[in-house]
Amino acid sequence: MAINLELFADYFQIHILDEDSDADFSDVWTKQTVEDGLGVADGGLAIGTDVNFTVAVAVHLLADRPDDDSDDFDHVVEASLSLPSGRLVVLGCTDDVDTAARFDMPSGWIRVRASRRGLAAAAFPDPDCEDEPEDTEEIRLQAWPAPHSEPRITKRWARADAEPLA
Repeated sequence: MAINLELFADYFQIHILDEDSDADFSDVWTKQTVEDGLGVADGGLAIGTDVNFTVAVAVHLLADRPDDDSDDFDHVVEASLSLPSGRLVVLGCTDDVDTAARFDMPSGWIRVRASRRGLAAAAFPDPDCEDEPEDTEEIRLQAWPAPHSEPRITKRWARADAEPLA
């Protein structure tokens, strides 16, 4: 079952935190992490977006690692997050953390997979069809208990107008 949210992806990102975290994302964004669409901080993850407005987020809390369905998405990343409080918080980066969506999970390490789609349509919407659902970037967050492991970029999408990393 998915919990659906609409979040404002201010500064081209959303955040995933432990409820008791005071994660600082000020230094996570480099040229590489922007391309990866993933910033990892102590106590939190920043998921990059291709838009600086509202995104559709579906949160799936799972008991085990899900199957790989990356063919259905444009960009897929995974990272580990320490969740000592057992409460996962999902919010836009400038949202009020006190009113953000919270989800109960087992305390300890979890793995979060962020799968994004609709990136080309969201980044370059049809001017005749603005604010249509097909112009919305979709992010599916899957979270499950798992030991800590290194971040992983499963599938990479690059904007057509983006300059490649040197």
